[in-house]
Amino acid sequence: MLRKKKIAVVGTGTMGRSILAGLLASGKVRRGDLRATDRLKASAENAAKELGVACSLDNAAAAGCEIVILCVKPKDIAKAAETLRPALAKNRRTLVVSIAAGVSTATIEEALGGKVPVVRAMPNTPCLIGKGMTVLSKGTRASDRDVALAREIFVPLGRVLELEEKHMDTVTGLSASGPAFIYVIIEALADGGVMRGLPRQVATELVAQMTLGAAEMVLTTGRHPAALKDDVTTPAGCTIAGILALEDGRIRSVLARGVETAARVAGELGR
Repeated sequence: MLRKKKIAVVGTGTMGRSILAGLLASGKVRRGDLRATDRLKASAENAAKELGVACSLDNAAAAGCEIVILCVKPKDIAKAAETLRPALAKNRRTLVVSIAAGVSTATIEEALGGKVPVVRAMPNTPCLIGKGMTVLSKGTRASDRDVALAREIFVPLGRVLELEEKHMDTVTGLSASGPAFIYVIIEALADGGVMRGLPRQVATELVAQMTLGAAEMVLTTGRHPAALKDDVTTPAGCTIAGILALEDGRIRSVLARGVETAARVAGELGR
């Protein structure tokens, strides 16, 4: 569905560059059909050099594109929409995909003049290595075909799901903020290995690979994490002893509250 479509990426930060790289790697989009814009000259020049994609300082470059992907911060959405409106006026069926946390499709639709289909997307940073998680939600003017187009954009970057927009702030707090939570856990577990005498690099590698394997077990087997945990916790063994120590620190409620807090703050970003 993306073949021969002209696509503009507004914002060339980490996620903007990841999306551009994923589109190129997919083989479904020609380099000449991709355009990028950034308000910072250095960022635009770096993206152009790194990816070989035409990059402009003016959002007018999005004129004539069938898809525009907004990869700007929530506070910059209004300004980006203002500069994009003239370009989008030339093609009312241009699909706008926004990754701005906390900014609703209704807000973006209104900012763009109310006649443009909008799909909201929430990816995460592992998209950079093709192991990301992206959730899509369509606005009132977006069709199933628009969602299918958005899905094709993010599939090269990892897994993709579609949910109702009411869940997007929670998605942001869980899967978008989640990598940071996992990095803290990885660091803490590695600290335990270092305390027991392992070299830091070895401890970190062991934990990272263990985390990767455990996640793959959940996704591949489809079994509940509790059942997989029970496979490891033999009676009177070292694992159950370690789990009880974690439970003494209220690890479950602390992690759940972390997601709850991040989700609440995410919902406030677009206000």
